[in-house]
Amino acid sequence: MLYFKGCTGREKLRNIPDSVEKLLNMMGIDYYTLDNEGCCGSFLLRTGFEEDAKNVMKKNLDEFKNQKILTSCAGCYKTLKKDYKKYFKTDLDVVHISQLLRDLINESELKGNKELSKYSITVTYHDPCHLGRHSGEYDAPREIIRNFANLKEMENIRENSICCGSGGGVKSAYPEISKEIAISRVKEAEDIGAELILTSCPFCKLNLSENSSIEVLDISEFILNCISNKKENWEGN
Repeated sequence: MLYFKGCTGREKLRNIPDSVEKLLNMMGIDYYTLDNEGCCGSFLLRTGFEEDAKNVMKKNLDEFKNQKILTSCAGCYKTLKKDYKKYFKTDLDVVHISQLLRDLINESELKGNKELSKYSITVTYHDPCHLGRHSGEYDAPREIIRNFANLKEMENIRENSICCGSGGGVKSAYPEISKEIAISRVKEAEDIGAELILTSCPFCKLNLSENSSIEVLDISEFILNCISNKKENWEGN
């Protein structure tokens, strides 16, 4: 299996791909990464550079064909799963980390630990646009979280979830608007008394965490901490 890390995780939030790789190693899953991993084409597509995106995507096809691809980025997942098919009529075998972890739990390869509830932490989940509305995956992350902690939902969730404010080039082109959207989303978490925001997209984690007094973790970081029994990671936050 090819683990495709994605630009944001690879370049800005290294702890996310590091956590994924530790989980894969712990589960004994055979995988490899690319030494010269490039962009999947998502950012170019979302910002209107369609021809440039198609050129990037075409270069990736030889590596991606006939491979099972794992990604921890919602944007990469949507692009690999849907956009490669749209532009190149190629069905890539793509799985998001939340789906893989959900399957491992269902197969009893990964054990949940509801003992985490003794930490008295209210956990909430933010739906990334590319994984949720664009790809229809709402359940896998929630199934995982409920196996490890008590989940309390915000007012706007699933298909009605508020964007983190980062996608589509908004964070780069309109940083103030991006910040306002993120603050609005964080307020929903504050309103329900959440002490921890979980998400399954590096872009979402990046923008929410920059505008939040509440700690924001990727789901892979959270699960790794859970199964490692690192209680100290939750204290004092």
